[in-house]
Amino acid sequence: MEFGTTIEAIGQVIDVVGVLAIVVGVLYASIDAGLRGIRGRYPIYDRFRRVLGRAILLGLELLVAADIIKTVAVTPTLDSVLVLAIIVLIRTFLSWSLELEVSGRWPWQKRAEPIDDDAPAEDAAPTSSR
Repeated sequence: MEFGTTIEAIGQVIDVVGVLAIVVGVLYASIDAGLRGIRGRYPIYDRFRRVLGRAILLGLELLVAADIIKTVAVTPTLDSVLVLAIIVLIRTFLSWSLELEVSGRWPWQKRAEPIDDDAPAEDAAPTSSR
């Protein structure tokens, strides 16, 4: 097997892994939301969006990596590099938008304290200790 063919195959494998990350993330987020709804554990929607957004972010990053590998290592023509640049710009914009949606902050901002989805909501009625 020659170098170009090997790199192309590696790029395709990473493409498949990226798509699988998104599909598995959709399934996991859906099942998690369903189970949380059945068990009466909240928040459901916010957690669903956050888990789904993270899966999409991971998938997009893998797809960008695959595009870079396939474009630069296999066919480094000016046209293919320009197409890669456009794809990376679009996917980077999508990633930043998703990061803002998921975490409520830009990627370069400091992280807030972690969100505990199992903690009672602030607006929930207080429970008695009796």
